[in-house]
Amino acid sequence: MSNICVIGTGYVGLVTGACFSDLGNEVICLDVDAGKIEGLKKGQLPIYEPGLNEIVKRNYDAGRLKFTTDHSVAVPSADFIFIAVGTPQGDDGGADLSYVQTAASTIAKYLNGNTIIINKSTVPIGTGDWVAGIIESSLDGNRSTASFAVVSNPEFLREGSAILDFNNPDRIVLGSTKPAAAEKVAELYSALGAPTIITDLRTAEMIKYASNAILATRISFINEIAQMCDALGADVKVVAEGMGYDKRIGPQFLQAGVGYGGSCFPKDVKALAHMAEKSNLHPQLLLAVMDINDDARRFFVQKLERSLGSVSGRTIGVWGLAFKPNTDDMREAPSIDIISALVRKGATVKAYDPVAMDVARKYLPGGVEYCNDLYSVAEKADAVLLITEWNEFKQIDFSRVKELMNKPVLFDGRNLYDPAEMTRQGFTYRSVGRPTSPQD
Repeated sequence: MSNICVIGTGYVGLVTGACFSDLGNEVICLDVDAGKIEGLKKGQLPIYEPGLNEIVKRNYDAGRLKFTTDHSVAVPSADFIFIAVGTPQGDDGGADLSYVQTAASTIAKYLNGNTIIINKSTVPIGTGDWVAGIIESSLDGNRSTASFAVVSNPEFLREGSAILDFNNPDRIVLGSTKPAAAEKVAELYSALGAPTIITDLRTAEMIKYASNAILATRISFINEIAQMCDALGADVKVVAEGMGYDKRIGPQFLQAGVGYGGSCFPKDVKALAHMAEKSNLHPQLLLAVMDINDDARRFFVQKLERSLGSVSGRTIGVWGLAFKPNTDDMREAPSIDIISALVRKGATVKAYDPVAMDVARKYLPGGVEYCNDLYSVAEKADAVLLITEWNEFKQIDFSRVKELMNKPVLFDGRNLYDPAEMTRQGFTYRSVGRPTSPQD
């Protein structure tokens, strides 16, 4: 088993550190945020992810997983150091690498022996070479005793399914100018039995961006088809099903709705487009993907306005705030754009999410009423919008919902419910790219 240091205890870093410790490795997770580290020592996780709390507690209690703010404790004894810090979108649309730069220069001061530095953060093409240069130039008195190699190991963890994804990866991607170092990182993952791709640094970095870009493209494609279905009277759900049986296409990421969000797709598509433009290329497909994603939220609000006549002075309920189920992540969540538009137009908004409401308060405009359950949202509402398809919303007492509402108007942003059944129950029901009922 190996000694591993993971720098950054955000979503990727904490999941990576906890899961590697669960495989029997000795792991130290390091973060400059002392409050976060103290919380982790007490079992208080900074993120919501199903199953993560149990893995952290089990391995922390067993002594395989530790937390610290001290580089001098975490770095010198590590065989592998994962950089898993944030790379937020910069003002110009590119990735902000300031946290990566700080991590790399600080690592260099404490290196001892032969260490493999692994970029786990999503970083622009060429960052691996850049990190190697930072470390080389930042070595102090340890230059004679420290040697290192840099490996790119992009993450493919889905929020809400991260533990499953770590333990059952589709592939492990590794890039380095030193193949022997990449082979050693591959050994860390060997127990998982996944296909492994070993390539150069820049190709590994591009695999991450290209993967997220194609998934975002599929979502925007089906949302554009949904707009056509709305106009032409077709059912996008059946269209996607018919497409998905084609082995060349497949069914994944063809669920029409109010667009993608989260910490990866929006940021990575923008960053890839930014890299293309800096190289004097015209990323017209990526630009269209982003425009269509913005349109999906705007069209949803416009459809609501057409149904109600106006949202000004109306009470609108919202079921689901997080960008997807099984997470409290509100970054780029469709609910932000939709609720902000409703508030600007004079609506009163009531909202409920099973997990994300505390986080949502930091992102949503003032005046939103946060409710304790989905039925409180419906009370005296002129319409209810489903934005996030939590399991809790799949089986609802709709007769009770109807009685509580001023008007039984339901707008389904995830095509979760059956149009004919909702119409039978007396709702004015609208979804995304589907007829309201078989006769509509």
